[in-house]
Amino acid sequence: TVLHEHVKIKNLWPITALCVTQDSFFSVEVTYGFSTDDDYLQNASAVLDTLKSYYRPGGESSNLSKLLQDYTQVILDITFYEENKLVDQEFPEDCSPYKIQQLLQDLTEPEVLAGRLAPGQEVQTVLGLELLECLYWRRGALLYMYCHTLHQRKQWIKKNKDTFLKCIQEGVRYLMRMLQVRNSVKLNDGVVLHDTTTASFLSEGIFSDTHLLTMMYIGEMCFWAVKYEDCSADTMEHKEDRLQFRDIGTQILNKYVLACEGPLQGQGWNTENAKEILSILQ
Repeated sequence: TVLHEHVKIKNLWPITALCVTQDSFFSVEVTYGFSTDDDYLQNASAVLDTLKSYYRPGGESSNLSKLLQDYTQVILDITFYEENKLVDQEFPEDCSPYKIQQLLQDLTEPEVLAGRLAPGQEVQTVLGLELLECLYWRRGALLYMYCHTLHQRKQWIKKNKDTFLKCIQEGVRYLMRMLQVRNSVKLNDGVVLHDTTTASFLSEGIFSDTHLLTMMYIGEMCFWAVKYEDCSADTMEHKEDRLQFRDIGTQILNKYVLACEGPLQGQGWNTENAKEILSILQ
């Protein structure tokens, strides 16, 4: 599936396209370029060629939703390659802030396009649940990896606490939205589930191992925020806009532990770190 193909952190460069046109496809191709030794870039190139054919005289027609979904897949494939380069370089201090903002902006573009070109429809209807989940996951996971790296740079954090906390807050918001894309199945809504384990997962909004990983990411980021936010120089006005990291982390990690030590016991999910964080947050 799209979500699981892009579970690993992925990177991205600036996209200048503002609408889905042949110029947009050309812009993506030129901005990123394509490498013959990467499967994801090859796939993106092939899809772009297909998309551009829709705008040639006599080319195929396609509905808007399918067009935007294919375009989103191109962005996901290209950014997969680019983000991994940034992660492999361990987020160089001199260029990472700019590049990350560009990545986040690019991964937001499919939502923006869906809103502009299909204003009468919900974004999740236009793009599909899985692609929308993946877009939120990608942005949140990128910020998680960035904050994970920064967390090990104590001197940097001393000088940039507010920037660090802002990245955490933004990352947690994206990951929380990823968990909220699919409405959890309510077992009293006429849904018949013969597998009680599956029923338990769905009722808690857990639809894949990526959802579980997302919970752990949120818990860790909330822990980092609690650790540093009291030392922040932010004004009270800004602090009021912040998420309740302690409450969010506690709620999410409790759900994570219950799942991993209950239905998923013996399946390789470790709860040691989650419990350690919970002992501090609670």
